[in-house]
Formats: sequence, C-alpha cells, structure tokens
Amino acid sequence: MNIPLSIANNIHNWLLNIMPAMAVGIIEMALIALAYLTLFAVLGLYLVLMERKVAAWFQLRIGPNRVGFHGLLQTMADALKLVSKELTGTVKADKFLYNLAPYFVIISSLMALAVFPFTKDLQAFDINIGIFFLIAISSVGVIGILLGGWSSNNKFALIGAMRSGVQTISYELSIGLSLLTMILITGSLQLSEIIEVQKNGWLIVQGHIPAIIAFMIYMIAGTAETNRAPFDMVEAESELGAGFHTEYSGMKFAYFFLAEFINMFIIAAIATTVFFGGWLSPFGITQSIPWLGVFWFLAKTFVLVFLMMWFRWTFPRLRVDQLLTLEWKYLLPINLVNIVIMAVIVWLNFTIQF
Repeated sequence: MNIPLSIANNIHNWLLNIMPAMAVGIIEMALIALAYLTLFAVLGLYLVLMERKVAAWFQLRIGPNRVGFHGLLQTMADALKLVSKELTGTVKADKFLYNLAPYFVIISSLMALAVFPFTKDLQAFDINIGIFFLIAISSVGVIGILLGGWSSNNKFALIGAMRSGVQTISYELSIGLSLLTMILITGSLQLSEIIEVQKNGWLIVQGHIPAIIAFMIYMIAGTAETNRAPFDMVEAESELGAGFHTEYSGMKFAYFFLAEFINMFIIAAIATTVFFGGWLSPFGITQSIPWLGVFWFLAKTFVLVFLMMWFRWTFPRLRVDQLLTLEWKYLLPINLVNIVIMAVIVWLNFTIQF
C-alpha cells in the first residue's frame, strides 16, 4: 500500500468536495508549506541536540541530560530562551539589510529542502533541473551572510562575511564538479530520475573509483560550504568573536544557527540522493514497501550528518591560506581529471550495474 500517496489523495478529494478547485490548490500549497516549515524547525532543533550529544561522546562527557528524557527537550528550552531574549544591534547598522539578512539564509535553506524526494511519492517539487536548482539556491544563502556581516557595522562581522564569500565561491566549484561527475552516468539533473537510475546499483558503485573520489571531494567541499569546522573561518571564535553574526542576538541569531544545521542536512541529503540511491533500500530488501523509503533516506542522510560532525570534533581549524590552497591546488585539479576519467568510463560503458 502506498501510504503517502493515499493520504494525499484522500485530503485532495475531501477538499474538492467542500470548496472550488482553485481554493483547493491554494490550500494544498499552504499545507505543504506548513508541513515543510514544521519539518524545518524540528530537524533544526534535533540536529543541534545530535551535535551536542556527538560532541559529548567524542569528549567522553554525558552531554545534555537534564531537560526531558535523556535531555531530549534541551534544544526546545534553548529555543524558548532565545525567543525571550532582547534583540540588540549596533547604533550605526544598516537596519534594513541587518534585519533582512537572516531571512535570506533561512529561506534559501527552506527552498532547497522542497526538491528532495523523501520517498517515491513524497516530494513537494520535482523539477527537471533539480541539481542545478540546488546549486543555485545554495549560492543565495551566502548573500545573507555577506549582508549580515556588512550591515552590522562591525569589523569582525565584516571580516567573517568576506571570508564566507571567498570560501563559498571557491568550494562551490568542487561541489558542482563532483556532482557533474555523477550526472555523466545518470544523464539527468532531475532528482527522481537520478534515483530511478540507481535501481541497478547505487551510483557510488556504478561509477567505482571516480565515484568514490567524487564523493570524498563532495563531502570535504560540502563541509566547507556549511562553514563548519575545520572550515569555520567565517565565525572563528578565537579570532573574530562570532564572525558574521557577532552583532545578532535572540531569534535573528537563532535563524543563522538553525540554517547552519539545516544546510548540513541538505548537503548530506544531496549526497544520499546522488551517491547512495536516495530512498532506495540496500539490495531492494524493502522494495515492496514504498513508504519505508523515508526511513532509508533519513537513515543514510543522518549517517552522513554524523560523518560531518565527526570531522568537526577531529580536525583542527585551517588557516585561510591553507583553506584556499586545499581547494585551488588540490581539490579542483583532482576534480577536473576525475570528471574526464568518468566521461571515458561512461563512453566505454565500463560502469558496474547489477
């Protein structure tokens, strides 16, 4: 039984019985937006909790354990505290851009979430340029960081924002090229079609060595794109206070904080979709139960999120010159050679399929 499709059809038919078709369309869009906003908030809060638990595990501590069962409500308490905090800022800040910046960051993250197929029939927006859309929308988020840093009228915030611009522009090249390497196999930018191709084997298996190299580069560049350690030059506490969001407090700070964790989920979800079959189960073991696709999608994504958290608590922070050297002298040339090798493999039909 296809439960997600069945529920959606039932709601659609019920609404059609009580109101005109145009009103149904508007209400359905509002319901989908509400569902994604709820997912966004819950995901953000519990990814923060996961980060704190993982950090505690690596540092042999207990971590949050007082609020709720095993500390499960700790981030809810933190969110309530942030809501109740006074909003402060600098006197000479550009008020319009200062207030606008957090919304750029959070809306771009929310838009990116809309295109992921959580299972075969659970996808809000299945466009034929899915990968291109994700790369484009991820570039919009950095505008929020640049605006926030510049409009705060604080030198630490400005330096953090400039570092973010340099870092994001550099590492987006590697993200785009590593995804392009895999698109050579699928021949499609549409996320649902990319998953369909993987019914004959996940792309990381089909593309063998070049696919593994592309995945490794993607994870390094993706971690850099989210401004997380060891690439957290944007908000390096020992150098810049809090970097681009030094002058933000309360809920506006929470928006930046939440967006960072959602972006981590998005990077992991793209890797799951492109390299690990998305919602497909390993060896098709639950192919007859389509709604279990949500479980497989989230399980794979959270394993990759854990990997990114592992990076943070293992590697020391890079300097700016080391960060740019890694991208321009190593990752980019390797990526270019890798994409040529993959093109040859696809041309000679040397991909592995089951």
